[in-house]
Amino acid sequence: MGSWWLLSAAVAILGLVAAAVLLHFLIRAYINLWVDLVMRKVFSKPYAGNLWEGVTAVRHLGLQWVVENELRAAAGHPLLKPIGTHRPFPHFDGLLFSPAQLVRRPLGEEVAVDIAVILGHRTARPMTLDLPVMVTAMGYGVALSKPFSLAIAKGTALAGTAFNTGQGPVLPEHLQSAHRIVMQYHGGPWRATEEVLQRAHMVEIRFGQGANGGHGTKVDPQTLDPEVYRDLSANGKIPPNELLIPAGLPEVGRPRDLQRLIRHLRKLTGGIPIAVKLAASHRLEMELAIVCQAGADVIVLDGAQGGTFGSPGILVDDFGLPTLAALVRANQFLHQHGWDKKVDLVISGGLRTPGDMLKAVTLGAKAVYIGGAALFATMHNQIVKATPYDPPTQLAWATGRLKNRFDTQQGATSLAAFLTGCGEEMRVGLRALGKTSLAELGREDLAAWDAEVARVTGLPLL
Repeated sequence: MGSWWLLSAAVAILGLVAAAVLLHFLIRAYINLWVDLVMRKVFSKPYAGNLWEGVTAVRHLGLQWVVENELRAAAGHPLLKPIGTHRPFPHFDGLLFSPAQLVRRPLGEEVAVDIAVILGHRTARPMTLDLPVMVTAMGYGVALSKPFSLAIAKGTALAGTAFNTGQGPVLPEHLQSAHRIVMQYHGGPWRATEEVLQRAHMVEIRFGQGANGGHGTKVDPQTLDPEVYRDLSANGKIPPNELLIPAGLPEVGRPRDLQRLIRHLRKLTGGIPIAVKLAASHRLEMELAIVCQAGADVIVLDGAQGGTFGSPGILVDDFGLPTLAALVRANQFLHQHGWDKKVDLVISGGLRTPGDMLKAVTLGAKAVYIGGAALFATMHNQIVKATPYDPPTQLAWATGRLKNRFDTQQGATSLAAFLTGCGEEMRVGLRALGKTSLAELGREDLAAWDAEVARVTGLPLL
């Protein structure tokens, strides 16, 4: 009986081996047949009808443009492009710090390093942050879901920095959760009331942003959950079928109007910093002069690499001034005219790493805003809830299919860890430079290895 079982098993194994060998040769023959067929067609068919024409077309137009143009063809309206541009503008990657060794000594781990910042230092109630990194404007309802928005508010609080309400409504939960809260003053009818503005730590008058210029924003109410629409309509000022944030501010037509608005907001809020947010443009110096003369305490400058929930592709890719160039020009202008002693500069648009952040501060920014980096840090390991069948941002957007699967507390913890880690890395960088605070940083700490970045910044080329 045992011999018969062993013989049967041996025959079965030999059969499986034979089948596997046969299948192997059949697959090879099938692949060889198709490869030969394709090769003959590619190498002999006229180019106009050749499969290779598609490869040439993609290389000629670029895969990014091919896909985006196909989306335009499918939609028949302006392509709303999220996250930001992919253009390779000169950026902070082209810069390197000069480590301290003998000429200047590095600092040991036991030396305390100060990375706290104060925005609106001349105001009655300046805003103090534990690190020079804030999370930029990503409004609830017009971009983010409520759970995700609250995760950012809580995560920034855990890290000791500021949360920006963006162009969405300000919720009671935001006020309860945030450590420092920046409220945007925009043209949308659901903007914060004067009573709510009095609870802000900084008010940011928005005229533009890097991925949208100064263009208006329209939100389709049919894409929003009833809860979001109720929150947007809480003050009863929204037309029933239209959610529109107009270009600019209707009440600001001339520089003196901006001056009056800044004075009004400063008095209303008891002397907190009043910021003005601009999309960086080639008219940068003229616009900075208007803002400074109007009495702003903080200027927020958003470069062309800034992202958004969804702006027309032409605005995302073909408008603005790259972040690095905007920072250099703004800092130079403010310094030359003495405004740097009165106005704090905040830069945003494409900053991703602690190195980017520290380089921006070294080049004259008092603090930075981050958007995309914070978005993905907040999702962190929850991304697996979306991949591989959906983009991770479906967990974040107010219109996202998976927004209800996002865990707010887990997201807040992830964001806080990211921000805290960025702060610690900046401390490492300062010690390696032999500096004990951000205030000691200067252009002499940087050099450029990229020729175009050297030209833009005026820093020495290695």
